[in-house]
Amino acid sequence: MITASMVKELRDRTGVGMMDCKRALQDSNGDMEKAIELLRERGLASAAKKAGRIAAEGIVESYIHAGGRIGVLVEVNCETDFVAKTDEFKAFVRDIAMHIAATNPQYVSRDQIPQEDLEKEKEILRAQAINEGKPEQIADRMVAGRIEKYVKEICLMEQPFVKDPDKTVQDVLNEQIATIGENMSVRRFVRFEKGEGLEKRQDDFVDEVMSQVRG
Repeated sequence: MITASMVKELRDRTGVGMMDCKRALQDSNGDMEKAIELLRERGLASAAKKAGRIAAEGIVESYIHAGGRIGVLVEVNCETDFVAKTDEFKAFVRDIAMHIAATNPQYVSRDQIPQEDLEKEKEILRAQAINEGKPEQIADRMVAGRIEKYVKEICLMEQPFVKDPDKTVQDVLNEQIATIGENMSVRRFVRFEKGEGLEKRQDDFVDEVMSQVRG
């Protein structure tokens, strides 16, 4: 059985993302050293080592959904202008822009979420649990699980990637780092939706965008 503590240990030793560590442990039947070897063979451990290198080059990509209903600007950085000009890097950034259009994340990563917003969400979730008739101790445990789910829903790097939901955006970024050989990071993004904030008829833009992404 692969436990959370095993996954954490492997992550601490390699710097690789949680999902990749879990897969490596599953593939190695829980053998820690073999899992490390698998991560190295897959290039992911070396990708983690690159994470500390400065990535100041890159591009700003735009994506406009058909009809101009949703627009995204995203900045993705890499280490050299040479890589920034490659078709592979540009395609990856384009995929990230389309993903943002489809899923509407609020932040790049969880460390950007204001603490007061998290506390407010916890209060709302706790009130919901109490209203459902749950005892306070049970409610507190439910809040912990629900707040983690909430964070993963609003943070770009922790969302399931629309073109391959078995991987997070962070997993896909790590794969690109391993393949290209440079540190890369999603620095910032902004998403616009026509009529956002105005009272209007609700359309399912997400399904539309995702069908185009996967099409």
